[in-house]
Amino acid sequence: MDDERQELGAFLRSRRDRVSPSDVGLPAGGRRRTPGLRREEVAQLAGVGVTWYTWLEQGRDIHPSASVLSAVARVLQLTTAERDYLFDLAGAVRPDAGLERSVLDPTVLDLVSRLDPVPAYVQDGSYDLLAYNGAFRSLITDLDAIPPEERNTMWLAFTDPAWREGMPDWEAVTARMVAHIRPLHRSGTERARVAALVAELSERSARFRELWARHDVAEPRSSAKVYDSPRLGRLSFTVVTTWLQPAQGLRMLVHLPADSETERRLAHDSRSAAERRPIRSAL
Repeated sequence: MDDERQELGAFLRSRRDRVSPSDVGLPAGGRRRTPGLRREEVAQLAGVGVTWYTWLEQGRDIHPSASVLSAVARVLQLTTAERDYLFDLAGAVRPDAGLERSVLDPTVLDLVSRLDPVPAYVQDGSYDLLAYNGAFRSLITDLDAIPPEERNTMWLAFTDPAWREGMPDWEAVTARMVAHIRPLHRSGTERARVAALVAELSERSARFRELWARHDVAEPRSSAKVYDSPRLGRLSFTVVTTWLQPAQGLRMLVHLPADSETERRLAHDSRSAAERRPIRSAL
């Protein structure tokens, strides 16, 4: 057991002791040896096995993925500096390490905002959401409530049950997404981020592994898309893609209503004006 893994275990234990059950919405009842969370509580909240998390605290030679470490960091309510330290101790690449995020022109943010109530967003070549308006924010789930490192439409499509439920053509959409991202795996300015995303999705999703094994390749283009919104019901769109910086894969996607019923539901959406703002993701 090397020094870094010993330090990793000690660091996790110290952060776990600092978080009380009430901080994460758990009842504080029962006798506890420490004021913080139990190992099994951290494991449950992070969506990992108790034995696996115990090994992580014990400094065993295991190799957690970036998504798992992000989940543990979220449960332990780590600061940005603490989260980065956790990744360094675990020998894992942070989702944002070494990446220079594209700088969005203020006029693009203004345009995304003005398109509301038509859902619109900006993403890069690795499917990270860089900005979105209020209409897209709550189309399926509240994107603001999702950690910034998980605001990625491919990640959500393959790992978030609500997104799968909200996409009636999920199988066709996910097949297109994988075919679009494959060429970027070995080339392009986003290849490091894409490679990390592919590795994490290969661990998390059997569907992704199946599609990746097909070796299909395609270019992103305008297409029809259907959503089952928990708030607005079935919505049909023609998605128009506008390339902002093709070399970086930076593009704006606008969801134009494909029928009068979708247009009516969007126009009569009762969300407050405060929610109708352009949102720059914290990636």
